[in-house]
Amino acid sequence: MALSRRKFIQLSSLASASLMVPQFLKGFEYRPMGKPGNKVLVVIQLSGGNDGLNTIIPYRNDIYYSSRPQIGIKREKVLALTDEVGINPAFKNVKQMYDDGQVSIINGVGYPHPDRSHFRSMDIWQSGSTSKEIITSGWIGRYLDNAAANGNAHNALAIEVDDTLSLAMKGAERKAIAVNDINRFHAAAANDYFKKIADHKEEHEAQLAGYLYKTLRETTSAADYIYAQGKINSTTQSYPDTQIGKRMKTIGSLIVSGAETQVMYVSHGSFDTHVNQNGRQDALFTQLDDALAAFVADLKANDRFNDVLIMTFSEFGRRVAQNASNGTDHGTASNMFFIGGGLKKAGLYNELPGLTDLDEGDLKYSVDFKEVYATVLDKWLQTNPRDVLGGKYAQLSFI
Repeated sequence: MALSRRKFIQLSSLASASLMVPQFLKGFEYRPMGKPGNKVLVVIQLSGGNDGLNTIIPYRNDIYYSSRPQIGIKREKVLALTDEVGINPAFKNVKQMYDDGQVSIINGVGYPHPDRSHFRSMDIWQSGSTSKEIITSGWIGRYLDNAAANGNAHNALAIEVDDTLSLAMKGAERKAIAVNDINRFHAAAANDYFKKIADHKEEHEAQLAGYLYKTLRETTSAADYIYAQGKINSTTQSYPDTQIGKRMKTIGSLIVSGAETQVMYVSHGSFDTHVNQNGRQDALFTQLDDALAAFVADLKANDRFNDVLIMTFSEFGRRVAQNASNGTDHGTASNMFFIGGGLKKAGLYNELPGLTDLDEGDLKYSVDFKEVYATVLDKWLQTNPRDVLGGKYAQLSFI
């Protein structure tokens, strides 16, 4: 029987509304919730090209200060990690985590033939490609494809806390879910009109109608369920009232509530510090440091710290020499932080890049970022990195 005009209009409205409801919540429908022991990767993207040389600082190196007479972090302010190397003073909480053996810092991370364009270099990092190839799927997205092919097909395996989805989270067959405010999603799914449609028991003769009704029914039901779970197991940890603080609270709440999610992704920035770098970087680092302190405290209070690995990255570092505007221009290699209770090698994983042997004024990389990805995929997410990265890469021993 053909659809009536009235039903067609209803379905059209439903199709539009489905863009507003929390599609990721369907993944929780009729599934056991996560529990201690389930490994979670939290990726923090430092957007804009963070200056790694003012993050992890060779504070005994005269070349560092002669290259940066105005923006070099004063020796007496650096938080010393060793007799030669220290961390930016804005990272006071991360420094304490470092002292407690909960931070591993990998230096000189980059890739061959680096690209200094924000967009291209970010695509390279997010896709897991080389600089000479174009890949239209992301490394986490392909992890989702691989998980689905092995029977783990629920939609909540990866979540980006944002309004839009990054390339990193898009696979060829599967995609992560972008969710910025769970309460708003729940409110949209709880709309009385949509609930009435979802409860419609009539057989639907059109394939599109059946799919839309099923989607809405599952979504509204799962939204109610996860919202109730969040209320029962809601975090009591106080987070800073900043964008990164709010986003880390969302991630913390999902982990504490037992969400069966393995990858959480969030962005922080912009670190594109061409002008007056120190003030901008200090503010962003302080926001991140405070958010991480609250997040780690939340995980520890709920016995999840050993199950969570926090990873930071940026699309490139900055040039060694400061520019005329007390900033730095686009460079190459930088550092990555790993924070968690399950590290095998904490501290400085390797040496900082040398300041005398430069590549046209830029630091030379010593670790390919795909080696880091391969390590995380294999040792933390327990999947074959070759299936995701398309090649074999050496692995590191920090986890």
